[in-house]
Amino acid sequence: MTLAVALLSIGILIILHELGHFLAAKKFGVKVEEFGIGLPPRLLGKKYGETLYSVNALPIGGFVRMEGEEKRSDAPGSFNRKPLWQRFSIVAAGVIVFWVISVVIFAVLGATTGIPSAIGDDEENVAGSHVRIIGISSDSPAEKSGLQFGDTILSIGGQPILKIREVREVSKIHAGQETSIVIQRGSEQISLSLVPRESHPNDELIGVSLTRAGNVKYAWYESPWQGLVRTWHVTSSIFETLGMLVSRLVGGEELPAGTQIAGPVGIVVLLKDIFALGMPWFLTFVATISVYLAIFNTLVRRKPLPEKLERRLILISFLALIPFILWVTVNDILRLL
Repeated sequence: MTLAVALLSIGILIILHELGHFLAAKKFGVKVEEFGIGLPPRLLGKKYGETLYSVNALPIGGFVRMEGEEKRSDAPGSFNRKPLWQRFSIVAAGVIVFWVISVVIFAVLGATTGIPSAIGDDEENVAGSHVRIIGISSDSPAEKSGLQFGDTILSIGGQPILKIREVREVSKIHAGQETSIVIQRGSEQISLSLVPRESHPNDELIGVSLTRAGNVKYAWYESPWQGLVRTWHVTSSIFETLGMLVSRLVGGEELPAGTQIAGPVGIVVLLKDIFALGMPWFLTFVATISVYLAIFNTLVRRKPLPEKLERRLILISFLALIPFILWVTVNDILRLL
């Protein structure tokens, strides 16, 4: 069920992306020969007007095929006969749709359930606030107890935890004593035990870095602006993260603690964890994926190829990826055992 919803969500993103290309092409009078969901070979298709609408066998994308896009054409309504600014607008429309989707999702969340955000201890008008672990010191009580990056602290010593300062206060009360700590890890609640240190230079008695998160709501007239702001933050964060990962991988450095590159099994587990957090978090995930797709489409240079050659390259690439996907999947399973 989780995987089906995830695939459906990504499928909707791709359909809307291709719809952006399609509508822009129609706006400028370009003949659209085919609007396809998935990649060939074709399973079924129906022609309405001048356009063939098709569903294809490989569910890894979609496409809009326009007259004069792959090779020059002198026919009326061909892509290559349009002014440069119109051709650029048609190509850019699909990419812009991804960013628009993100803005709309964040704006709707801001006006309804609230946008999942990092918040301070003094912010009160927040739904679903919780304290999450974002770092664990080596050889600390937290590490010895089995706490992990991403765990949500529910209680310590039987006292509910809703703010970061409460972790420090309760840890001082139980310093030097074995005490229980209940955490949420994905969809599971887990009870562990640890012994807070009696003293520490940085007052880290259990040895964790924490953040407080919750769903922040805005007035309806503020939400569109907050949608833009949040989409910008996600975009800049993705560029920074990609730059850091590439730099470290090329330089042979280790990735930061808590960073994992997951294959298919790991992604399903991640999606289950996100579902457990609630719909606002899942929609935030979808908005983030939409921004990722926008960036990917921006960075990848689109160079038309002859249709038959393009299909062969897609099929060869897909078949070449199968051994790699199997290898990553096996490693995912071993990590979960």
